Amino acid sequence: MKFLKIPFLLVWRFWFYILILSTIIIMAPLLLILTAKESYYPVFWKVIRVWAKLLVYGMGFRLKTQYDQFTDLDKSYMFCPNHASLMDPFVLIALSKNPIVFVGKKELVKIPVFGFFYKRVVIMVDRSNPKSRKRVYEMAKKRLQNGTSMAIFPEGLVPTEDVVLAPFKNGAFSLAIEFEMPIVPQVYYDCKRFFLGIF
Repeated sequence: MKFLKIPFLLVWRFWFYILILSTIIIMAPLLLILTAKESYYPVFWKVIRVWAKLLVYGMGFRLKTQYDQFTDLDKSYMFCPNHASLMDPFVLIALSKNPIVFVGKKELVKIPVFGFFYKRVVIMVDRSNPKSRKRVYEMAKKRLQNGTSMAIFPEGLVPTEDVVLAPFKNGAFSLAIEFEMPIVPQVYYDCKRFFLGIF
């Protein structure tokens, strides 16, 4: 059955990219308006939560959650999920009512269409530039208002298939200490198993 699973996974992942690209193109006029000013971010967040849920359910996922604690909508947090697959950011967006600003890799700007909007809303970090961390602090200080939270995948990358949890980098925890934000650890248990076809 393995020879049947590989083509199925390729088609499934291809559908994932088609789904992202087509929905972004459809929403592009609205996204251009909502990313024009930082004051629009709460409305932008509501729109992309609907988009994230569409992607999650459109990929055949069903969200089943278990909460140990609940967050306050008027308080800022540092969300730190594990990074198991490309679905993780969309799961986080779909689950969080708190508007979240992501700190993400500069390399993702190169993705056509997606990268254009990505650079307008994400605090980008260039790992090869020592000054980049200072810029992240400055941007974060500006954006963390009115209950807006932050999200960083502390592993910094999607681990290979044989790695369950990669070592954490310090950035998320340094920022949480700097801005006195509670850290919200999250575990996405099945994203890797479903997206990579590890059944």
